[in-house]
Amino acid sequence: MQFTSEQRLDDGVLEREFTLGDIPGILWTPASASTSAPLILISPPPLGLRRIYPRLAGRARHYAAQYGFAAATIELPGSGDRPRWAAAERARADLLRAMEAGGPVGDEIVEALVLPLVDRAVPEWQAALDALLSLPGIGGPVGYEGGVISIGIRLAVVEPRISAAALFAGSLVPAAMFEEARQVTIPLHVLLQWDDEGNDRQAALDLFDAFGTEEKTLHANLGGHTGVPSFELDAGARFFARHLK
Repeated sequence: MQFTSEQRLDDGVLEREFTLGDIPGILWTPASASTSAPLILISPPPLGLRRIYPRLAGRARHYAAQYGFAAATIELPGSGDRPRWAAAERARADLLRAMEAGGPVGDEIVEALVLPLVDRAVPEWQAALDALLSLPGIGGPVGYEGGVISIGIRLAVVEPRISAAALFAGSLVPAAMFEEARQVTIPLHVLLQWDDEGNDRQAALDLFDAFGTEEKTLHANLGGHTGVPSFELDAGARFFARHLK
């Protein structure tokens, strides 16, 4: 891990950009470094870190300034400034055509889009976690907050260092991920936008039902995909506070 820039923000949070090999990322740490901070991994949607930086930074700064958590994100494969991934771009184009046609999105499209992304992204997150936990001032435990729910499912199953996860409900989930969801045992906090225009509500509810953990909470709010109420940020932070402190 190589740090490429750093700045102290007006709330005292230290923001540092880094690279892990060829993977860009950002780390936010609280102003007070007297003790080792718990860590939240914030996995972005595959839109590019620069494009969604305000959303990511707002969440990370809230966690750091109000709760004393460190938070980090990395660019997903094929996104942002990372090399183009032709297979993923073809699968994304197939998805957009299917959605514009108004018909159901076939399982083969979902599998081609999501499963290769999960297979690539999860080992990268584990490598990032190795590097982050070796830094002074970061000691765990670790939480995960994710925009691609299938990545969160896989990490919750294979990464024992993650103690709790906050997930954003989505319906583009391959059938194989439902089997993995049944193996999840860590506490979950799941957000669902009831009127999400790109989401099959029943499929999202079926996935929530499939999670094997004994502690799972579903927060459902009216509104479309981008209409998550602002109070949910603090609800998620309190969830992490219960399980990471």
